[in-house]
Amino acid sequence: MMQLPARYDHVGSFLRPKYLLEAREQKARGEITPEQLRVVEDKAITEIVQFQQDVGLKSITDGEFRRTYFHIDFLEQLGGVKTDIPVTVKKADGTEELAPPVIRVIDKVRHAKNIQLADFEYLKSQIAPGMTPKVTIPSPTMLHFRGGRAGISKVAYPELDPDFYDDVAKAYGDELQSLYDAGCRYVQMDDTNLAYLCDEKMREAARQRGDDPNELPHRYAGFINKVVARKPAGMLLAMHLCRGNFKSTHAAAGNYEPVAEALLSEMNLDAFFLEYDDDRSGDFRPLRFLKPGKTVVLGLVTTKFGQLESKDDLKRRIAEAAQYAPLEQLALSPQCGFSSTVHGNNIAVEDQRRKLALVIETAREVWGD
Repeated sequence: MMQLPARYDHVGSFLRPKYLLEAREQKARGEITPEQLRVVEDKAITEIVQFQQDVGLKSITDGEFRRTYFHIDFLEQLGGVKTDIPVTVKKADGTEELAPPVIRVIDKVRHAKNIQLADFEYLKSQIAPGMTPKVTIPSPTMLHFRGGRAGISKVAYPELDPDFYDDVAKAYGDELQSLYDAGCRYVQMDDTNLAYLCDEKMREAARQRGDDPNELPHRYAGFINKVVARKPAGMLLAMHLCRGNFKSTHAAAGNYEPVAEALLSEMNLDAFFLEYDDDRSGDFRPLRFLKPGKTVVLGLVTTKFGQLESKDDLKRRIAEAAQYAPLEQLALSPQCGFSSTVHGNNIAVEDQRRKLALVIETAREVWGD
């Protein structure tokens, strides 16, 4: 198993600077070209890379600054996939939430082009020696969970198993190989679906789509393992589980117990980023399924709100987690990115630095890294 660059990490996304948001709006209105927008993105990425290095992180992302949504921008570039952009809906209590995007498989899934390659090459060119560039991509389970069988063409795939899962795994494997050939050694897959399967409302929705929520985690473990089997040797492959992060809201709650065995015992991944920032996530007992050689990154520091956690509380919770999984197999991070969509969370720019500094300082005191 591959090891993380440090005992502290982050999930990937950062608040977009105002000038980048303005440039994206100009591009949407046709006032600047895609090439002109990319120049602005390059500038913002150079700055966020420097920020990450200054704060002391070892793994560095591009902040997902070229994306609108953490998943759609990638998935819609796979051959055979069509996505409908989500919209913000206002609920009866006046709060807002993001209506889930519709992701449909309309033809055979294939790797039609290198999706992240150019973005990775720019990121790598900006990073200081000794730092590890990390690429974040959506989990392949995103192509199944939201729509279930109904969201996948029966013409292209009369049966899902094995053809659909094999085709998606091959497409992901081809993408990982293109990144590896360019020097990428660390990829993180972001997955909401396994976390959603911890929530009874989401489990019932899966039943209504014709899926068994008790069987799905194990099916997804096999699906993920098909991707792992195709990843280049020497590449660290991690997964982040998210319960929703749109504008500091969440979509699901529930203990990891319903998915823990499939996730931590069956998936052949190197590391798992698990949200543990509040009581939505339950206790640490599910960590007992963690197999030797793998790492759980405890997301104890929230990115949803600016209030800073107590270092003593973080250390206490790490000690609690270590009752169920060896301390040497644990690490620390914020619970999610700071801006899973272009809209960003309801926190201040400077909160990002304070939160990350707390993660790094606490981890160094606990593990000595």
